Amino acid sequence: MQIRLHYVQRHSIGLEAVSSCWQRISVKGTGPSYGMAWNTSCPNWLAAEAALEKYYLSIFYGIEFAVGLLGNSAVVFGYLFCLKNWNSSNVYLFNLSISDLAFLCTLPMLIRSYSHGKWVYGDMLCISNRYVLHANLYSSILFLTFISIDRYLLMKYPFREHFLQKKEFAVLMSLAIWVLVTLELLPILPLINPNIAVNGTNCIDYASSGDPQNSLIYSMCLTFLGFVIPLLVMCFFYFKIALFLKQRSRQLATALPLEKPLTLVIMAVVIFSVLFTPYHIMRNVRIASRLEKWRKYQCVQAAINSFYIVTRPLAFLNSTINPVFYFLMGDHFREMLMSKLRHQFKSLTSIRR
Repeated sequence: MQIRLHYVQRHSIGLEAVSSCWQRISVKGTGPSYGMAWNTSCPNWLAAEAALEKYYLSIFYGIEFAVGLLGNSAVVFGYLFCLKNWNSSNVYLFNLSISDLAFLCTLPMLIRSYSHGKWVYGDMLCISNRYVLHANLYSSILFLTFISIDRYLLMKYPFREHFLQKKEFAVLMSLAIWVLVTLELLPILPLINPNIAVNGTNCIDYASSGDPQNSLIYSMCLTFLGFVIPLLVMCFFYFKIALFLKQRSRQLATALPLEKPLTLVIMAVVIFSVLFTPYHIMRNVRIASRLEKWRKYQCVQAAINSFYIVTRPLAFLNSTINPVFYFLMGDHFREMLMSKLRHQFKSLTSIRR
C-alpha cells in the first residue's frame, strides 16, 4: 500500500486542519478493511502530533521552568552565600545546578514557539537554543556519574584522603566535562536546520531536521558515548554503594539508619534510567523513520513522532528533580539555606520599620 500525504504544517492545530489535509490523501490498498483502518487511525495520529507539540510541550516545559528555576536558584544561592567550605561533591553539584539553570533559561523561547506555532528569534538563537538543551542533558549525565563515584569513595574513605576526593581534582574534572560536552556536541550544529513554513520559521528539534542518514549515525554515537557508557558507570557505582551499605548494616546490626541512603541510591538509578532511556530510544527511532525508505509511510512517521514528543520533556525533567533529590534532601544544606533566608527576611523587615 502506498500513501501519498501532503504534510500538515507543523503547529497548525485542530481537527479542521487535519481533516482538510486528509482529504488530499489517496490510498491504494489490498482491501477495503485495510484502507478503512488507515482512514480512521492516520488523522488521529496527525491530530495527536500537532496537539502534543502545541499543548503538551508548552505546558510541560512551562511547569519545568517555574519549578526548576525556583529550585536551582535556591541551590545556587545557598552554595554561593551559605556554604563556606566546599568539597568535591559540592563542586559537582554546583556545576549541575549551573547546567540546569542554563537549560531553564532557554525554555521561555521554546514555550512561546510551541504555543504560537512559529519561531520569531532567528536562526542563530534556534541553533544555540538546541545546543544548550543537549549540553544540559549530557553534562547532567556526566556530573551525576561523577557524583556517584564521589559518594562511593566517601563511604570507602570517609576522611577524604583519596586524591579523587580533593576539591582541586573535582574542579579540573568539571572543566574537563564542559570541554568534552562542548566537543562531542559540535557535530550537531550543522544538523539543526530551522524550517521555513507558511506561517513563519519553525525551530525544529535535532531529530526532525537535517539529513536523517548523517543524523542517525551521529545520534547512535552520541547515545552510546554520552548516555550508555556514563549510565553504566553510574549504575555500577550505585550498585557498589548498595552492597557496601548492606555489608555495613550486617556488621553493625543497625539496618534502619542505612535504609534511607540505600533507598535514595535505588531511586537515583531508577529515576534517571526512566527519564533518559525512553528519550534516547525514541530519538533514534524518530530519525530512522525519516530515512528514504520510510518517507512514504507518513502516518507511521506521525505516530513515531508523537511518542518521541512525549519523551522529550521527560528527559529534561531532571532539571526540576535535581535540586529536590540531591540538595534539599540534605539536612545540613537545608538548615544553612533556611537560616540564611530567615536572616535576610529579618533584615528586610527591620529596614522597613
